[in-house]
Amino acid sequence: MIQDTERLRNIISLDSELNKIQDEDILLERILLEARRVVGADAGSIYAVNGDHLVINYAQNDTLQKNLPPGKKLIYNIFTVPVTTNTISGYAAATGKALNVPDVYQIPPSAPYGFDPSYDTRAGYRSTSMLAVPLKTNTGAILGVIQIINKMTDQGEVTAFDRDDELLVTHFAANATVTLQRARMTRAILLRMIRMAELRDPKETGPHVNRVAGYSVEIYEAWASRTGVPRAALERTRDNLRMAAMLHDAGKVAISDTILKKPGRFTEDEYNIMKTHTWQGARLFLDKQSEFDELAQEVALNHHENWDGSGYPGHVDIQTGEPIDPNPDGSARGKAGTEIPLFGRIVAIADVYDALLSNRVYKDAWTEEDALAELKRLRGTKFDPDLIDIFFQVLPNIQTITERYARED
Repeated sequence: MIQDTERLRNIISLDSELNKIQDEDILLERILLEARRVVGADAGSIYAVNGDHLVINYAQNDTLQKNLPPGKKLIYNIFTVPVTTNTISGYAAATGKALNVPDVYQIPPSAPYGFDPSYDTRAGYRSTSMLAVPLKTNTGAILGVIQIINKMTDQGEVTAFDRDDELLVTHFAANATVTLQRARMTRAILLRMIRMAELRDPKETGPHVNRVAGYSVEIYEAWASRTGVPRAALERTRDNLRMAAMLHDAGKVAISDTILKKPGRFTEDEYNIMKTHTWQGARLFLDKQSEFDELAQEVALNHHENWDGSGYPGHVDIQTGEPIDPNPDGSARGKAGTEIPLFGRIVAIADVYDALLSNRVYKDAWTEEDALAELKRLRGTKFDPDLIDIFFQVLPNIQTITERYARED
């Protein structure tokens, strides 16, 4: 009883922690982690409903993670599951009820659901006990499913989830769903802003900004791990970074349609006008209300600066765009090296990588091989060399994000 009370107390305290997370993807990952911790599960996945399918968002596995080098993250395949009673996660989504399976390899033939052992074969893992709980709103709508795997005893042995585990995870899922609805509303507002920009600039699409944001978070997490950033600060910053990176080109709303929608390369004068989208975007966040505003301004202003000082806009007044302490010819001094704020340097890599892989009116999409070669070529001139090294370290995670947010261009 004391142990159950303590676990319930932990769940209640988690509510306030989850309420601080604003980004949907980061929240989903944290919900899965905490659901596993509540009942001592070794592994799990979290799915989001997309039409009549469940789409895997995150997978975690402590056993497989231990086999990876320090700093490496588990890579998982992106796949979908029909919202039908044929699978364990599909059953939870289709019925809106939790499903507790003591051993997935001993499911009776009469059961409406089954387990596909090929998942275990590909992962090199043995699933046994499984608990699938729907993320259900107070109106009965299903947003997704938490599926946790292999409850572990204190002795490290797999055991079945019990009725108390079901109740605890169901209670946690109900509270987490409220927070997830809020995060989805925040994401929807951001994407509406992106769609407004897309009306002006066809390149600024939802999948593009989600990929750039996802890449940026992966690079930042690896950098933070390498430099010893405390976990609490890392969690808070990556939440804000993901949203800020989505708005990296928000300043393009201030650029004329004749330039944004020009079907070809810019003239020098047009390019100079286009460059102003950096400080125009930064102006949107002058009235800072939060760490997010600070970070969003930093990203918007600096994501086109180059490590060697050849980028733009350089040292300018973000209210007017006028140079601060200009060069003798009156031009703005470029920012170089670590003069460029960290998050501007990170988003620069993410943005260029995605742009190279995308079709444009003036170019075809590059192959991934060519795009990666270009990033290596620009290491130390356009890009922070250490961050480029980190990019290649987390490339498998980057590729997973590319797959999750399939390109529309």
